[in-house]
Amino acid sequence: MSKKATFGGGCFWCTEAVFQNVKGVIKSVSGYMGGAVKNPTYEQVCSGNTGHAEVIEVEYDPAVISFNELLLIFFKTHNPTTLNRQGNDSGTQYRSVIFYADEEQKAEAEAMIKQLDAEGIFDQKIVTQVVPAETFYKAEGYHQNYFNNNSNQPYCAFVIQPKLNKFIKEFKEKTTLAY
Repeated sequence: MSKKATFGGGCFWCTEAVFQNVKGVIKSVSGYMGGAVKNPTYEQVCSGNTGHAEVIEVEYDPAVISFNELLLIFFKTHNPTTLNRQGNDSGTQYRSVIFYADEEQKAEAEAMIKQLDAEGIFDQKIVTQVVPAETFYKAEGYHQNYFNNNSNQPYCAFVIQPKLNKFIKEFKEKTTLAY
Protein backbone atom coordinates (compact mmCIF):
# COMPACT_ATOMS: atom_id res chain seq x y z
CA MET A 1 0.00 0.00 0.00
CA SER A 2 1.41 3.37 -0.98
CA LYS A 3 1.90 6.37 1.30
CA LYS A 4 2.23 10.11 0.74
CA ALA A 5 4.76 12.71 1.82
CA THR A 6 4.74 16.44 1.13
CA PHE A 7 7.94 18.49 0.88
CA GLY A 8 8.71 22.12 0.13
CA GLY A 9 12.32 22.73 -0.76
CA GLY A 10 12.23 25.91 -2.79
CA CYS A 11 11.06 25.85 -6.39
CA PHE A 12 8.82 22.83 -6.90
CA TRP A 13 10.35 22.21 -10.33
CA CYS A 14 13.64 21.34 -8.63
CA THR A 15 12.12 19.18 -5.92
CA GLU A 16 9.88 17.34 -8.39
CA ALA A 17 12.81 16.59 -10.71
CA VAL A 18 14.70 14.90 -7.89
CA PHE A 19 11.84 12.90 -6.39
CA GLN A 20 10.39 11.63 -9.65
CA ASN A 21 13.73 9.84 -10.11
CA VAL A 22 13.78 8.07 -6.73
CA LYS A 23 13.31 4.30 -6.73
CA GLY A 24 10.05 3.56 -4.95
CA VAL A 25 8.40 6.89 -5.78
CA ILE A 26 5.24 6.18 -7.71
CA LYS A 27 4.54 9.81 -8.58
CA SER A 28 5.60 13.32 -7.68
CA VAL A 29 3.11 16.15 -8.17
CA SER A 30 3.86 19.88 -7.94
CA GLY A 31 1.45 22.02 -5.98
CA TYR A 32 0.78 24.38 -3.10
CA MET A 33 0.13 23.88 0.60
CA GLY A 34 0.06 25.83 3.82
CA GLY A 35 -1.81 28.98 2.87
CA ALA A 36 -5.14 30.69 3.41
CA VAL A 37 -6.41 30.98 -0.18
CA LYS A 38 -8.45 28.12 -1.61
CA ASN A 39 -7.40 26.88 -5.06
CA PRO A 40 -4.53 29.37 -5.42
CA THR A 41 -2.95 30.11 -8.77
CA TYR A 42 0.77 30.22 -9.41
CA GLU A 43 0.60 34.00 -9.75
CA GLN A 44 -1.16 34.31 -6.37
CA VAL A 45 1.39 32.06 -4.64
CA CYS A 46 4.30 33.93 -6.27
CA SER A 47 2.98 37.19 -4.82
CA GLY A 48 3.93 35.85 -1.39
CA ASN A 49 0.56 36.93 0.00
CA THR A 50 -1.28 33.58 0.19
CA GLY A 51 0.90 31.85 2.78
CA HIS A 52 1.34 28.79 0.53
CA ALA A 53 4.63 27.07 -0.12
CA GLU A 54 5.55 25.51 -3.42
CA VAL A 55 5.57 21.79 -2.59
CA ILE A 56 5.57 18.37 -4.10
CA GLU A 57 3.27 15.60 -3.02
CA VAL A 58 5.11 12.31 -3.28
CA GLU A 59 3.32 8.99 -3.48
CA TYR A 60 5.75 6.22 -2.59
CA ASP A 61 5.99 2.51 -1.88
CA PRO A 62 7.27 2.06 1.69
CA ALA A 63 8.37 -1.48 0.81
CA VAL A 64 10.93 0.07 -1.58
CA ILE A 65 11.85 3.35 0.12
CA SER A 66 11.16 4.57 3.64
CA PHE A 67 9.97 7.98 4.73
CA ASN A 68 13.28 8.38 6.54
CA GLU A 69 15.19 7.78 3.29
CA LEU A 70 12.95 10.32 1.53
CA LEU A 71 13.75 12.81 4.29
CA LEU A 72 17.48 12.34 3.82
CA ILE A 73 17.16 12.90 0.06
CA PHE A 74 15.03 16.00 0.74
CA PHE A 75 17.57 17.50 3.16
CA LYS A 76 20.60 16.76 1.00
CA THR A 77 19.17 18.13 -2.27
CA HIS A 78 18.27 21.64 -1.07
CA ASN A 79 19.59 24.08 1.54
CA PRO A 80 17.49 23.61 4.67
CA THR A 81 19.39 26.33 6.54
CA THR A 82 18.18 29.37 4.60
CA LEU A 83 14.93 30.93 5.74
CA ASN A 84 12.47 31.53 2.90
CA ARG A 85 15.13 31.24 0.21
CA GLN A 86 16.67 28.74 -2.18
CA GLY A 87 19.32 30.29 -4.38
CA ASN A 88 17.84 33.32 -6.13
CA ASP A 89 14.27 32.29 -5.26
CA SER A 90 13.15 34.16 -2.15
CA GLY A 91 9.89 34.54 -0.27
CA THR A 92 7.79 32.40 2.05
CA GLN A 93 6.58 30.36 -0.92
CA TYR A 94 10.14 28.98 -1.19
CA ARG A 95 10.49 27.99 2.46
CA SER A 96 11.90 24.65 3.50
CA VAL A 97 8.98 22.71 4.96
CA ILE A 98 7.79 19.19 5.66
CA PHE A 99 4.03 18.81 5.84
CA TYR A 100 3.59 15.63 7.85
CA ALA A 101 0.64 13.30 7.29
CA ASP A 102 0.73 11.65 10.73
CA GLU A 103 2.55 11.64 14.06
CA GLU A 104 5.05 9.05 12.82
CA GLN A 105 6.15 11.33 9.96
CA LYS A 106 6.37 14.24 12.39
CA ALA A 107 8.57 12.27 14.80
CA GLU A 108 10.84 11.02 12.00
CA ALA A 109 11.24 14.52 10.54
CA GLU A 110 12.03 16.08 13.91
CA ALA A 111 14.50 13.28 14.72
CA MET A 112 16.23 13.71 11.33
CA ILE A 113 16.63 17.46 11.89
CA LYS A 114 18.04 16.87 15.36
CA GLN A 115 20.46 14.24 14.03
CA LEU A 116 21.68 16.31 11.07
CA ASP A 117 22.18 19.35 13.31
CA ALA A 118 24.05 17.26 15.91
CA GLU A 119 26.31 15.81 13.21
CA GLY A 120 27.05 19.28 11.84
CA ILE A 121 26.11 18.23 8.31
CA PHE A 122 25.35 21.85 7.42
CA ASP A 123 27.28 25.01 8.33
CA GLN A 124 24.20 26.45 10.04
CA LYS A 125 21.20 25.08 11.92
CA ILE A 126 18.30 23.66 9.90
CA VAL A 127 15.31 26.02 9.68
CA THR A 128 12.94 23.57 7.96
CA GLN A 129 9.40 23.81 9.29
CA VAL A 130 7.67 20.60 10.35
CA VAL A 131 3.92 21.25 10.29
CA PRO A 132 0.72 19.26 9.78
CA ALA A 133 -0.35 18.62 6.20
CA GLU A 134 -3.19 20.76 4.95
CA THR A 135 -5.13 20.74 1.71
CA PHE A 136 -2.87 20.05 -1.27
CA TYR A 137 -3.66 22.12 -4.34
CA LYS A 138 -2.21 20.69 -7.54
CA ALA A 139 -0.30 23.29 -9.56
CA GLU A 140 -1.27 24.16 -13.09
CA GLY A 141 -0.52 21.59 -15.78
CA TYR A 142 2.49 23.40 -17.23
CA HIS A 143 4.27 23.02 -13.86
CA GLN A 144 3.97 19.22 -13.87
CA ASN A 145 6.98 17.24 -15.07
CA TYR A 146 8.59 20.61 -15.72
CA PHE A 147 12.23 19.61 -15.98
CA ASN A 148 11.59 16.71 -18.32
CA ASN A 149 9.44 18.91 -20.55
CA ASN A 150 11.78 21.95 -20.49
CA SER A 151 15.28 20.64 -19.84
CA ASN A 152 16.88 23.01 -22.38
CA GLN A 153 15.63 26.15 -20.65
CA PRO A 154 18.34 28.09 -18.77
CA TYR A 155 16.72 27.66 -15.32
CA CYS A 156 16.59 23.92 -15.85
CA ALA A 157 20.17 23.72 -17.08
CA PHE A 158 21.72 25.98 -14.44
CA VAL A 159 19.56 25.30 -11.36
CA ILE A 160 17.74 21.97 -11.67
CA GLN A 161 20.39 19.88 -13.45
CA PRO A 162 23.04 20.54 -10.75
CA LYS A 163 20.55 19.40 -8.08
CA LEU A 164 19.89 16.23 -10.07
CA ASN A 165 23.63 15.66 -10.47
CA LYS A 166 24.12 16.03 -6.71
CA PHE A 167 21.27 13.59 -6.06
CA ILE A 168 22.70 11.03 -8.51
CA LYS A 169 26.19 11.33 -7.01
CA GLU A 170 25.06 11.02 -3.40
CA PHE A 171 22.22 8.52 -3.79
CA LYS A 172 23.36 6.21 -6.61
CA GLU A 173 21.51 3.22 -5.15
CA LYS A 174 18.26 5.21 -4.81
CA THR A 175 18.03 6.73 -8.29
CA THR A 176 16.31 5.48 -11.42
CA LEU A 177 18.68 7.63 -13.51
CA ALA A 178 21.82 6.34 -15.17
CA TYR A 179 25.08 7.36 -13.55
